[in-house]
Amino acid sequence: MPENPTLAVIGLGYVGLPLAVALARHFDIVGFDVDAGRIAALQAGNDRTGEIDSPVLRASSLALTSDEADIRGRDIYIVAVPTPVDDDRQPDLGALESAAAIVGGAMRPGAIVVFESTVYPGVTEDVCGPALAAASGLQCGRDFFLGYSPERINPGDRAHRIDTITKVVAGQTPEIAARLGAVYGTVNGGDIFLAADIRTAEAAKVIENAQRDINIAFINEVAMIFDRMDLSVHDVLAAASTKWNFLGFTPGLVGGHCIGVDPYYLAHAAKAANHDPEVILAGRRINDSMSRFVTERIAAQLAGPSNILLLGLTFKENVPDLRNSQSPDIARRLAAAGHDVCVHDPMADPATAKRLYGLDLITEIGSGYDCVVGTVAHDSYRALRLEDLLVSGGFAADVKGIWRDQARSTAYRYWSL
Repeated sequence: MPENPTLAVIGLGYVGLPLAVALARHFDIVGFDVDAGRIAALQAGNDRTGEIDSPVLRASSLALTSDEADIRGRDIYIVAVPTPVDDDRQPDLGALESAAAIVGGAMRPGAIVVFESTVYPGVTEDVCGPALAAASGLQCGRDFFLGYSPERINPGDRAHRIDTITKVVAGQTPEIAARLGAVYGTVNGGDIFLAADIRTAEAAKVIENAQRDINIAFINEVAMIFDRMDLSVHDVLAAASTKWNFLGFTPGLVGGHCIGVDPYYLAHAAKAANHDPEVILAGRRINDSMSRFVTERIAAQLAGPSNILLLGLTFKENVPDLRNSQSPDIARRLAAAGHDVCVHDPMADPATAKRLYGLDLITEIGSGYDCVVGTVAHDSYRALRLEDLLVSGGFAADVKGIWRDQARSTAYRYWSL
């Protein structure tokens, strides 16, 4: 391994692109993605994820390609591809195995292959290692080595970036771990935590999001309880949060590629170890049920077929990411009940919304709606006045508490989680 190694990042989504751009400030690096359209857009300075600004992208020395020949002979490969679940909520390692086949066909003896994708303990060594060996004809642990460094990107978060957070790093040997720690340390001032081994690092990552999921599930459950008691959960949380060690979670719809998916990876590993993951799966059931709960609360307030405006389709505020969002489920349930539902989201790509969920986005919000449903707290929605959107006596369902501080009007009815 040379002192100044050459790198390749495989997968240029929310995780891979920011990492590749950061590493390009220090290394000769190639960014690879199987999506040629994605590469063309990035070469034009357009990152649809919004994680990298156009001037930064255009100024970067990062080479971009969808040609496997361009990543041959690199010293270090970093794999950052999605690890979703299938229709049965079981781990889908297809993208990871495809990436291993691509890297295996490109690497030479002495290479290090690091995986950043969220997995359950054992995947890097038991699945990815053999896949790399089969594709390359090389022996793992002798001709090439494995590493694992879990991603911690939070879409839309401008404070906790790749260059400001602690990076967990693990290697197949202590020497490999130290080498990878030095590489990653160039982008965050050496703020590196060397995990005991690869399986420990995999386990640490998968419980990070599972912990958040469980905490949000608790708040969602108490929101449902307090709703039956005619109490505002937001008022309750405001009082409870004055205690120094109270955790600041809020109710809402849980989506995205991580929190709504990773607990299933942990549950899969638990069952393989003959343990029933009761708390983990209970949290998932609660969070997955929130779209149904919200829809039922809305339907109970509507006398008949209504003209409904649903504001927000992405999985969280101020990001364009539509993966695993629960807002489309609310739109579909309301439409199935006979309501006319218009969906608006200034952050979402209309073509992606149509492809993923079959929904056509409106571009103008308008007025005169019987019901307004606020599911995503985009900044642009906070300035809207409910009385300007609703007919007299209309109903506002404020799922995220977007308009809680807005002066109430007798012209409409208001409900919030």
